[in-house]
Amino acid sequence: MKLALSRVHFPVTTLGPGRRLGIWVQGCSIRCPGCISSDTWAKRGPDVEVAELLDRVRPWLQVCDGITISGGEPFEQPEALEQLLHAIRQLSGGSVLVYSGLPLEALASCDVVKQGLVDCLISDPFDVSMGQTKYLRGSDNQRMTCLTALGHEVFGSLDRHATDSDRRLDVMFDSDGEVWLAGIPSRGDMARLQLILENQGTYLRTTEARS
Repeated sequence: MKLALSRVHFPVTTLGPGRRLGIWVQGCSIRCPGCISSDTWAKRGPDVEVAELLDRVRPWLQVCDGITISGGEPFEQPEALEQLLHAIRQLSGGSVLVYSGLPLEALASCDVVKQGLVDCLISDPFDVSMGQTKYLRGSDNQRMTCLTALGHEVFGSLDRHATDSDRRLDVMFDSDGEVWLAGIPSRGDMARLQLILENQGTYLRTTEARS
């Protein structure tokens, strides 16, 4: 089975506790205004075998504290997501956090959730008109739900307001020279960074969708 994949990175320290493996899927039909990852919206056919992806990340799965899956919308590829998570359960004891723009009520009946393959779910569409005070969330309407005993153990104390120390980003360098920032920036951070760099003669293209 194949998955439409955007990118993977390790370590990610800004999308859950510890040093996590980050997996971003490609394709999202929700397209929330103001989304920081509009580059993952475009649909394309599944192009990476799940087994191939697992071979690629296997060394990281053996040392990571957890896995965070985002996108894109992971639940728009339910069969591939299920296969991926079943395999991750066999290869890693780390916690699994999945981001989805779908409402929690729509996800409760999904096989991936019912089978206990997700330890913690952050759900509901990003709403740029809402406040942004909660840890690991882009807008305050988004809900953090612990779904397993491991989820409660790892994430139970994290359903809280964000602190200043939480407001950081990971910098990732791709083999082709592109630089990515992973995490949840505060409102306006990307525009401010773009202005600072342009004033220094450096061009920055952001993937933040216009709201």
